Amino acid sequence: MRTATVTRETTETQISITVDLDGTGKYDIDTGVGFFDHMLTHVAKHGTFDLTVKATGDLHIDAHHTVEDVGIVLGQALAEAVGDKKGIGRYGGGMCPMDEALVYALVDFGGRAYLVYDVDLPTDTVGQFDAQLIREFFLALTANAGLTLHLIQQSGDNTHHILEGAFKSFARALDEATTIDPRKNDVPSTKGVL
Repeated sequence: MRTATVTRETTETQISITVDLDGTGKYDIDTGVGFFDHMLTHVAKHGTFDLTVKATGDLHIDAHHTVEDVGIVLGQALAEAVGDKKGIGRYGGGMCPMDEALVYALVDFGGRAYLVYDVDLPTDTVGQFDAQLIREFFLALTANAGLTLHLIQQSGDNTHHILEGAFKSFARALDEATTIDPRKNDVPSTKGVL
């Protein structure tokens, strides 16, 4: 079973996340941040992961701590669920056109955390959501999952479309990187370890 449940409690947030890498795309997500919930549903649906996210945070201040800490916990859950990485694809790519917006994602689940976030948002907010928090989410996720992620925006002039394309592309890339290849029975590295 490639599943994990991780919880994190601080004075700012209380978060519990369960992920099943071999799921069917079911989700149950409640962070108290509507737009962010909407984005996380795409990770489950388009990555074909089962994902439960329950978070409460100091939203009376803003959504920063909640969004960042969900990234931390989701990254930890992904690292735990992927296990020893034997047989995984390791690399994955995803692309998602959302009307005028085109974003692609490339992932290496190789143990080295790195984020290239080449996303140019035309507005600072989507509704009441601070759009710059998405970069903070992906920074926290990559650091805690031990994965390299390149998010590259090719086009787009609608912030909602661009960010939704980024999440859908990430989901597809992550699915490809974590899928077990039946032809492989070892760690996908010439070093023999990831």
